Amino acid sequence: MTAHAPSQLPFPALVSEVHTPEIQGTDAHVSPGYVHGYSDDEARRLGDQADTLAALLHAGTAYQDGSRVLEVGCGVGAQTVHLVNGSPGARIAALDRSASSLAQARAHLAAHAPHATDRVTWHRADLHRLPFPDASFDHLFLCFVLEHLPDPVRALTELRRVLRPGGSLTAIEGDHGSVVFHPDSPAARQVIGHQVRLQAAAGGNALIGRQLQPLLTAAGFADVAVRPRTVYADASRPGLVHGFTRRTFLAMVESVRDEALAAGLSTPADWDRGIAELRRSAEPGGSFHYTFFKAVAVAPADDPQGRADPVSTPVAQAVSPASARRAAGRRTT
Repeated sequence: MTAHAPSQLPFPALVSEVHTPEIQGTDAHVSPGYVHGYSDDEARRLGDQADTLAALLHAGTAYQDGSRVLEVGCGVGAQTVHLVNGSPGARIAALDRSASSLAQARAHLAAHAPHATDRVTWHRADLHRLPFPDASFDHLFLCFVLEHLPDPVRALTELRRVLRPGGSLTAIEGDHGSVVFHPDSPAARQVIGHQVRLQAAAGGNALIGRQLQPLLTAAGFADVAVRPRTVYADASRPGLVHGFTRRTFLAMVESVRDEALAAGLSTPADWDRGIAELRRSAEPGGSFHYTFFKAVAVAPADDPQGRADPVSTPVAQAVSPASARRAAGRRTT
């Protein structure tokens, strides 16, 4: 199997698109797996979420100059901006199935990080059939991607194929079962439950955060380390109340109203009552808590799926604690 140093990777260093036969001539934004939809409001919500949570979720993730990083499921580029700002010397390949999302991502990067546009390439492909040779990348980054996949282990196994032995994978996911809010309300919990059920019906899993360790292990990764990243918002943290409670979580749940009613999960009156009571958590006297899970793992050094000369590729900075103890200069997430 072929290994490539970052400067010799077999895909363009400038902005391009890679098409695979499965999706040529289609726009994968019609895929039923993304329960939140592809509206302009959803694009804004993703941007608000990424900006509000950047310090929390990206802390500790930095890649050395010259590292080749694959961002899987880049969507509208909300996380791409923070990746390029956190690793100014890395080369990012951003991949998504949706041509329209990639167009939005390019525009988003150009608007918010114009200095980095020459360090990002854009690739349209299915993450289950990546158009890259074995061991092409030093690092993989996924944020809120696995939650939308019916078979995360299959996807992770394919991702491990394109990661060089010893390279790192970082995956960040939420878990709606971690929600704690005040004032508590059965009606509010019910509308959250409806969103969880709709995502499951679309083939996803809104409770996947707690499963990252066994999923990554089943896909053949080593040194898997998962750490919680907790968001807590109350009146003393108005930025989080606005940016996360209102514009991220509440906006996400509110957006599936029509789907919940069409599926017969709720009546209009019950839905509206649940949303009104959930909104109280963002008002004075209210509070809201949510836990994200951030996993870091590595491709085994003896990985049969790929071979790479460890001298020819930069040392990873975003690696698991166990790997950090074995290699000088590595930084944990």
